[in-house]
Amino acid sequence: MPFRRLDRSEITATFGSGGGKGSRAVASYDQDTTTLGAEAARLAIRSAGAPAVDSLYFATADPAYLDKTNATAIHAALRLHRSGIALDVGGAVRSGVGGLRIALDGAGTTLVVSADVRTGLPTSPDESAGGDAGAAVLVGDPSAGPVIAEYLGAGAATDEFLDRWRTPGDRRSKVWEERFGETKYVPLGLEAWESALEASLLEAASVDRVIVAGTHGRAVNAFTKKLGLDAAAIVDNLATTVGNPGTAQAGLLLAATLESATPGEVIALVSLADGADVLLFRVTDEITEYRAARTVAEQIASGGPLPYGKFLSWRQMVTVEPPRRPEPARVSASAAGRSEDWKFGFVGSRDRSTGSLHLPPARVGSGGSLDDMEPAPMADVAGTIVTFTIDRLAYSPSPPIVFAVVDFDGGGRFPVEMTDVDAAEVRIGDRVEMTFRRLFTADGIHDYFWKARPVRTAADTNEEN
Repeated sequence: MPFRRLDRSEITATFGSGGGKGSRAVASYDQDTTTLGAEAARLAIRSAGAPAVDSLYFATADPAYLDKTNATAIHAALRLHRSGIALDVGGAVRSGVGGLRIALDGAGTTLVVSADVRTGLPTSPDESAGGDAGAAVLVGDPSAGPVIAEYLGAGAATDEFLDRWRTPGDRRSKVWEERFGETKYVPLGLEAWESALEASLLEAASVDRVIVAGTHGRAVNAFTKKLGLDAAAIVDNLATTVGNPGTAQAGLLLAATLESATPGEVIALVSLADGADVLLFRVTDEITEYRAARTVAEQIASGGPLPYGKFLSWRQMVTVEPPRRPEPARVSASAAGRSEDWKFGFVGSRDRSTGSLHLPPARVGSGGSLDDMEPAPMADVAGTIVTFTIDRLAYSPSPPIVFAVVDFDGGGRFPVEMTDVDAAEVRIGDRVEMTFRRLFTADGIHDYFWKARPVRTAADTNEEN
C-alpha cells in the first residue's frame, strides 16, 4: 500500500461535485506499478521465509513500459536467480486474477505480482473510487514451504463486450452505460460460480468467505446479492479506505482475507472483469503459524494525508512551477547494466579481510586489497538518520528534496533521498527503511533506485496526523 491517502471530501470542497466518503490510496510521484509491485513482492517473500522462486508473473493495466518487459525490474529488485523467467501478463484488469490462475495450474514456485495506479478526470467516479496498490502471491507445493491455502478448483466464463476501455496513450479509462455491464457480468459471474463449485465438489453453503472484485461497482453489488449468502460471508472490499486498485484488487483482498482466516475456512475469490473468474481455496492449519511481514490492516492504518492539489500535480492533471534547475538527463543503459545489483538490488560490498562495508560497492577494500569483496545486500537493512538537508532548488517532480545521511544497522553509511515524508517532520535519529522507487523519467526511460522512508507504526501516523 502506498503511504499517501486522499480524503474524498477534498474533491467536493474544491469542485463542488465528485468525491464521496472515506479516502483512497494514492501512489506517490516516485511510484508506478513496477515499484508498487516490487514492494508487495518484497513483503510476500519476507512473509514466506524467502523461498526460491522459479517464475515471476507481473500483471498491470498501467504498465510503466510498452515493448519492454516490466517484470524484469521487479525480478532484479528481488535479486531472483537468472534462470527464472519473468513475464508481463497482459495489460488488462483481468490479467491480475489470470496470472494467479496460470500459476495455480502450473508447476514450481511462482510469484504472481499485480499492481495498478487508477486515474480519472477530476470529479469523475474513477478518480474518487479508484485506488493504487500492489499485491503479490506466492504459489507452490509444500516442498517450497508451508501452504497456508490449498487450491480447490476454479471456474470461468468469458464473453466479448464493451464495458471499460482505454486506448494506448490515453490518460483515463472510458466506460459504457452501467446497466449494460450489469446485464453481462451477473450471468457470467453466476455461470463461473457454479462451474467452480462443481469442479471443487462443493456446495455454496460450504463457502465461508466470498471476495468479489471488479471495477464495475453496480455489477459487483448485483452479483453479490444474487449469491444469496449471509452478509457476514461477504468480504469488505476496502472501498472506503483503499479504493479500487483494479488489477491488484483481487490479490489485495485475498491477502487481507488470509491474514484473518482460520483453519478449514473455504474462501471464494470472484473477479468480474471482461468475463468472470472464481477460484476456491481451503485454509490449512499452517495459517496459525503465518505472520505477514506487514499486514494490509497495518498499512491502511499507517497512511498519511495528501492535499488534493498535490494529488492533481502528481497525476499531471495540473502543472505547477518546477524548481529552476535543469531536468536530469536520461540514464545510461550501459552504466545501469554494469551496476544492476547495486541499482536494482541495493547490494553493496563487504571487504573480506577487514569486514568494512562499501556503499556503493567498491573494488578496493579499506585494507588495500583488490577485488577481495563479497556481496552485501542492504535493501532489508534499517538505518538511522545522522544528518540531513532540505534542497528546494534541485529538480524534483515534488519539491523540496530531503537528502539524509543514513547509518545502517551493522555498519555502512550512505547519503540517500527520503520519500513518504514531509520536510518539516524529519529529525536526526529517525529510523528509516529502504524502498524501491523511481527517481525520475527522462526520454521515456525510468530511472529506478532506492530511497529511504521513515519506519512508521499506526500510532506514529496518528500522532503526525
